[in-house]
Amino acid sequence: MSIPITIPRLGWNMEEGIFVEWLKADGDAVKSGDVIFRLEGEKATEDIESLDAGTLHIPTTGPKTGDKLAVGAVIGHLLQPGESPPSSERARSVSAPSGHIEPPQQPEQVVNVPRTPQVRSPAITPRARRLAARLEVDVAPLRGSGRNGRIRERDVRAVAPAQSSGVVPPTATRKAIAARMLESRSTTAPVTLMSLVDATNLVNLRSQFKAANSEPVPSYTDILVKLAAVALQKHPLLAARWTEAGIVPAARLDIGIAVDTDSGLLVPVIPDVPGLGLRQVARRTRELVERARRGEISSREMQGGCFTITNLGAFGIDAFTPIINPPECAILGVGRIERRPVMDGDRVVGREQVTLSLTFDHRIVDGAPAARFLQTLAACVANPAPWVSS
Repeated sequence: MSIPITIPRLGWNMEEGIFVEWLKADGDAVKSGDVIFRLEGEKATEDIESLDAGTLHIPTTGPKTGDKLAVGAVIGHLLQPGESPPSSERARSVSAPSGHIEPPQQPEQVVNVPRTPQVRSPAITPRARRLAARLEVDVAPLRGSGRNGRIRERDVRAVAPAQSSGVVPPTATRKAIAARMLESRSTTAPVTLMSLVDATNLVNLRSQFKAANSEPVPSYTDILVKLAAVALQKHPLLAARWTEAGIVPAARLDIGIAVDTDSGLLVPVIPDVPGLGLRQVARRTRELVERARRGEISSREMQGGCFTITNLGAFGIDAFTPIINPPECAILGVGRIERRPVMDGDRVVGREQVTLSLTFDHRIVDGAPAARFLQTLAACVANPAPWVSS
């Protein structure tokens, strides 16, 4: 009996996905574990593997690039030896009532970008392709700003004609971000504490890594990830989660970092931070950030975090109130590092200063324990060398 190929759920709130492309052709042999198509979920585009083996059958009404498909929709079959294609080739939802066949989704207008079968990195990102179709932009003459000239959303927007209505339809990622932010505001009791911290030794430590001229040079965020893990080990309640069953402590200190991408804010997660050296954190962070900005990060790599760090210092921001990434307890906002005059006894001296903004869920932790966590973290920032290893 043929095995249906369905649209999987890539996130808890995902109800539909956007089909990117087939990675196997009709009639190809498929083994368990083979990647057969690409699908864009709430915040990531993922390669979907087959759990079974057979011969791939793609119906004539099968999905095209840019089609929106409900979770559970059947898009093809794996035929067993000697089997013929199913009598009905219309994609339908596996959850539809008996006897009811869903009408095929109308595909959005797409731009035909030449590609070679089995190529995993096309010359244009899926999001850029759909945006070009929506804005009627000819991508043929464009030179992309991505790796190897890959066309990104920003390249399409740069040449897109002005929209008469001024309305930009939200992308799937933008909708997911909006839903997460509303969930955070409606399900947490957020309070923000701010502390101005001496960052002179933090700056000196990074300068030493730069002077050593060995890659990768840890960023300030990389160092703060390690220092946050130290503080979380001493104050584990800040890494806990609120659930219906009660407050659940973190089994492992996996820390997320907020990343600005063309499609919106993404939060890749660095697993088991205490078990990594600083350069390992830097390598892992760099890899995740680059893949997030190329739209190649998976949803699995953005799940399971117990604490998040968001750094707006590069934009000249001193302090802000970051929004908790549910179901986490807390998030740390990092401002710019600036040399300022401070009192040293009776003398005025110049010291590097940074403002740390901690937003925490008051349901899980009270103000005093949260303040003690921030106090511990501030002490680590003021003297970071003992807490980080290369």
